[in-house]
Amino acid sequence: MSSSDVPATGALLSVRKLTKLFGSFAACNGIDLEIRPGEIHALLGENGAGKSTLVKMLFGVLEPTEGEIAWQGQPVSIGSPSDARKLGIGMVFQHFSLFEALTVAENIALSLDDSIPIGKIAEEAASLSRAYGLPLDPYAHVADLSVGERQRIEIVRALLQNPKLIILDEPTSVLTPQEADRMFETLFQLRDEGRSVLYISHRLEEVQRICSRATVLRHGRVTGACDPRQETTGSLARMMVGSDVASVKHEGLGKPGDIQLEIAGLSVPARTPFAMSLKDVSLRVRAGEILAIAGVAGNGQGELFDVVSGEHTVASDDLILVRGKAVGTKGINARRLLGAGFVPEERHGHAAVTSLKLSDNLVLARSQSDHKAFLGGGFLNVIKYGAVKQAAKRISEAMDVRKSGDDPAAGSLSGGNLQKFIVGRELDRQPAVLVVNQPTWGVDAGAASRIRQALVDLASNGSAVLVISQDLDEIFEVATDIAVISEGRLSPSFPASELTREKIGLLMGGLHESKTHSEPAHAH
Repeated sequence: MSSSDVPATGALLSVRKLTKLFGSFAACNGIDLEIRPGEIHALLGENGAGKSTLVKMLFGVLEPTEGEIAWQGQPVSIGSPSDARKLGIGMVFQHFSLFEALTVAENIALSLDDSIPIGKIAEEAASLSRAYGLPLDPYAHVADLSVGERQRIEIVRALLQNPKLIILDEPTSVLTPQEADRMFETLFQLRDEGRSVLYISHRLEEVQRICSRATVLRHGRVTGACDPRQETTGSLARMMVGSDVASVKHEGLGKPGDIQLEIAGLSVPARTPFAMSLKDVSLRVRAGEILAIAGVAGNGQGELFDVVSGEHTVASDDLILVRGKAVGTKGINARRLLGAGFVPEERHGHAAVTSLKLSDNLVLARSQSDHKAFLGGGFLNVIKYGAVKQAAKRISEAMDVRKSGDDPAAGSLSGGNLQKFIVGRELDRQPAVLVVNQPTWGVDAGAASRIRQALVDLASNGSAVLVISQDLDEIFEVATDIAVISEGRLSPSFPASELTREKIGLLMGGLHESKTHSEPAHAH
């Protein structure tokens, strides 16, 4: 059954004037939405547009302040995720909720009726996974599975409850291109069975490919609805942000200069049972270059960032060189003093303390490397808050950080705006070396464009930039050169112009070239 065969009055789910207030702030403001049986319906919008708040109300995580939710034409109150599941609504969140020490079947059992024997759950999960092309071993431990396999657990867990509507939040952000294609086939199968999918994604090409209708949110309101197949990625982005989204321009990138960051034959054992060991990793990044490291999450990206940044030191100084200086046993501040900057993956709690003001976060990140700018002389080294606030204002203006006041708490900003501030905090120093892990994770098109352009501009001014990213669109947009990390091994690097998405996908799966792994990535 196609969505065009379903009359508007036959909606599976409809919401009218749905509103959610947090104090005086309206995260969702009078939203109308209708999802028909047998359709894949996209929910689009910038960070902070209200998408997460809306789906949390649909799944019973949040209670609406005003408005009505109707299920198959009847008004309903969804007070909990259990209520949502009983109606026939399933949800797969962007961040998985799995216990790595448990098996697949044991993780699935946690969301089901306690009376069902684990053997029956394993049997049904295996059968369902085969039927939908989502192969899983129900007795495998989650810790041993790839990120793509972990996502299959979440989808199978939702499908075991026989939902009529499945909500998927950024489902392909952790998948290789080949895994994403396989998942789309599953979604088409669900659609053809008459089930509905509410699909949240920043990847507009995917939305055009698989969705027959889209609802667009901006600032908590519905600003448009369309058939995404009749739109361009540019027109969809314009609906989301209210203006054209600038494409990244590479003017100014010239011939690479001297090596600014070098890793030579680095092997690091896994620090925990669930971490990834690094195996003979080598790379070089020169002034004026952007080396992007692609890979599916969980293949050693976090571990690589930790040792490059100095958050975790290594056994020998000469394994890591920053601007020709051996720093393997040195910490973050020593590397910052050599002109390096770092942006970790996790915004909340790692890159920023959410309860502190933006100015305080700036002091925490730069008091050592910028002590002359931010600290007064004398015995007490008093913080010069005038200079700090001026720097915070300069960063906010340069990166278009939208905030509720002059110096609000970091946690009050949307994810995209906090990420722009964190990246801007490092760029403001004009570092000679910048290492960024997932620079635009979960960030809307407008903010992503600004961050990516800033990285290219930094390289154009002679800095060496190392970008670790799971987003292939991002990698092709910014990189001069690309390497792929798989199971803790780094492939040789290739000029970005020589690689395709398919080739990167194969490398992500571990199909490295016949070159030895000890050869440096990007050895000219």
